[in-house]
Amino acid sequence: MSKPSTGTPWVRYEAVDGVATLTIDQPARMNAMTLDMWLSVPELIARAEADASVRVIAITGVGDRAFSAGADISEFAEKRSGDAAVAAYDHAVAAADDALGHAGKPTVAVIAGTCFGGGMGIAMHCNLRIAASHSRFRIPAARLGLGYGYAIIDLMVRKLGMGPVADLLFSARIVDATEAFRLGMVNQMFEHDSFRAEAAAYLARIAGNAPLTLRAIKGALVEITKPDFERDVGAVDALVDACFKSADYREGQAAFREKRDPVFKGT
Repeated sequence: MSKPSTGTPWVRYEAVDGVATLTIDQPARMNAMTLDMWLSVPELIARAEADASVRVIAITGVGDRAFSAGADISEFAEKRSGDAAVAAYDHAVAAADDALGHAGKPTVAVIAGTCFGGGMGIAMHCNLRIAASHSRFRIPAARLGLGYGYAIIDLMVRKLGMGPVADLLFSARIVDATEAFRLGMVNQMFEHDSFRAEAAAYLARIAGNAPLTLRAIKGALVEITKPDFERDVGAVDALVDACFKSADYREGQAAFREKRDPVFKGT
């Protein structure tokens, strides 16, 4: 899943065997995200959405030292100073996070190493987070004088609860993978040495499931995050109805009867 870095900060894209992988590539800065990298994420998610062969979208960092240390602070003086620049930068970050959170296909953060600040934001916007046992998590905003917006705090509280989020934000402390797993920040944890293989197997398991079912589940998860008056339950019902009318539904039943793995086509 992780290839050598080219030395140029960017977010790579690769689609293999039903898994589209976005790889954050700036190891010299712990895979920190530049403004251009933030801006590229929605386009890459749209690419994965348009590819019928893609069933799950993963985002990871190159190497095993860092998933992402967050935003590239070295750019802030030039690109995140002044009201207009701050607003434009924050909009780019929000658009990248929203693209991951609202994609029609499942999104998974594959975390090896440091996951700090904006890297945590990326991970928390994904549906699932899987981590290597050596990973570490932190939101250091209180040590940097940064303001953390309502939307990301609301998201984290809904996923983790008020107490854990208050602790993480007020203390700005580092959380290891074991505690992150206990808190629900991480859904699956694998040993460092076997992490990439275990992560690939986990993603393959998702990719092998019925695409229309995955889309229906994701549709429901997206609607649940909205206020009650904005939820389109009818749209989710339509996605569920499409599952029951699909050839994949018949294939699933046949595979169960014949005691074999189903071969789903998304139709």
